[in-house]
Amino acid sequence: MSSLATSVPVELLSRIDLLAQSAPVPPVMDAAEKQALKDKIKRLLQEKNAQLVAHYYVDDDLQALAEETGGKVADSLEMANFGAQSEADMLVVCGVRFMGETAKMLSPEKTILMPDLNATCSLDESCPPKEFAEFCAQYPDHKVVVYANTSVEVKALADWVVTSGNALEIVTHLKEQGEKIIWAPDRHLGHWIQKETGVDMIRWQGHCIVHDEFQMYELQSLKEKHPDAKVIVHPESPAEVVDLADVVGSTRVMIDAVQTLPDQKFIVATDYGIFYKMQQLAPEKELIVAPTGGKSGHCISCAHCPWMAMNGLHNLAACLENETGEILIEEPIRQKALQSVERMLEFSRAKGLVQSKASGD
Repeated sequence: MSSLATSVPVELLSRIDLLAQSAPVPPVMDAAEKQALKDKIKRLLQEKNAQLVAHYYVDDDLQALAEETGGKVADSLEMANFGAQSEADMLVVCGVRFMGETAKMLSPEKTILMPDLNATCSLDESCPPKEFAEFCAQYPDHKVVVYANTSVEVKALADWVVTSGNALEIVTHLKEQGEKIIWAPDRHLGHWIQKETGVDMIRWQGHCIVHDEFQMYELQSLKEKHPDAKVIVHPESPAEVVDLADVVGSTRVMIDAVQTLPDQKFIVATDYGIFYKMQQLAPEKELIVAPTGGKSGHCISCAHCPWMAMNGLHNLAACLENETGEILIEEPIRQKALQSVERMLEFSRAKGLVQSKASGD
């Protein structure tokens, strides 16, 4: 099988690091100010027939608001499915830009807003459409499979879009059909999928700045300090970190593991924003953040996405009140990208990987 890959230019990786370091953080508020903003947001959601969709990695307050107002807290696949099924006129997506674009692809008739359109993703940034198109053109006999963490322009180049929750099943299906694939953009997730499925794969060499920083030696040391802890790891992490895991999988898989396994202690290698949902569903469990570069050196994210952190109550209220931060996509691009996203959703619904109708967790 092939594992040829293209390198992401060093200057592009440096730009991504600078973007991450310069991402603004929402202001700190006292309890009264926070409550006033929550009340305002709830009122605006009702007035505008809007629903709030939040990713597991955003601030706890935003996840709680989504749940309290009939919205959705989920991974990117369930966010997309919920938005497509919703009867709201407006969706407000608390996450990163590719999630807002996916919502718009599936619901072009709806107004899709985001608290900050500059909330990007290192995987998205590491896969520029022009360069990726040139790369794909070299392998015309390969199916192009891209991770959901990509721009709408990259999705328009793909045959399939996948998430960490359905990638194994979809790639296994393609392998059974005798297909060879181009995988983009996450090199670690691609490696894990190739190892698990044995598919003939050519990998693009992007990475998530959060998961790329989890450290093997530090994790091994932490395991020795907590021998009774189960290690759960997102497959965007380096292979040597994945190899130390008791459970490997998507955010949904990780949450289910904490909730259902009998163990009382877990070392968690993903964005620590997920702890809100984990503690909500399993309040008696002890959760420990897996070590990043911050334990023994420099790190960019230190286990929390700087772009997810750009979502806050202030800019959420402002985008609702003023209807700013709207996601707009040119229709020809939307139609091309929609084909690969709908193919993913149809496959996932048939396999029971997503719910057929919108509902809460």
